Amino acid sequence: MKRCVILGGAPIENVAAVRPYLRPDDFVIACDSGLRHADALGLTPDLIVGDFDSADNPNLPIETIVLPREKDDTDTVFAAKEALSRGFSDFLLLGAVGGRLDHTLGNIAVLLMLHAQGAHGVLVDDHSEMEVVCQKPATVPDTFAYFSLLAVDGDASGVTVKHAKYPLAGATITPAYPYGVSNEPLPGQTAEISVGAGRLLLIKVF
Repeated sequence: MKRCVILGGAPIENVAAVRPYLRPDDFVIACDSGLRHADALGLTPDLIVGDFDSADNPNLPIETIVLPREKDDTDTVFAAKEALSRGFSDFLLLGAVGGRLDHTLGNIAVLLMLHAQGAHGVLVDDHSEMEVVCQKPATVPDTFAYFSLLAVDGDASGVTVKHAKYPLAGATITPAYPYGVSNEPLPGQTAEISVGAGRLLLIKVF
């Protein structure tokens, strides 16, 4: 199954860092003003969605879903739900971090929503790559300078980190204390992360 790429309207300044994540067969959904990123990234959207409150409807010969401005779902949430309904289970979110903090936090919540639906989502911005980690182990190669583990969905227990500057064994990370911020893979090694119970946001910094 092809991957779904969702383009949001947040700034993308470091195009060179983002472009390598793209694949030729990606299914691309542009959300409202996120369409402006398509040219810079060399993409042609397969679907455009939005209420067009931050950009005009481009009226292109591309499938377009026009949403009401007063609604529960953000444009990005709608795009993710639409892609799930079309059978996608692998997601890349771009243009989803930066600008308005409420939108950034809302888009991190989209990662949690996708994970709860059994899908895998990765959010990439100018500085980092983010994904949800739970019982399935995750890795961080030493090509990343730093990584952080943040509790954004309640407490996470049984957190184990190996091959990192600050190892952990059976630790608990809570939303009230950023215990897992700014760790580093050991040189020449790949850090390994596992979570016994709960979910964490893993942020890998370029």
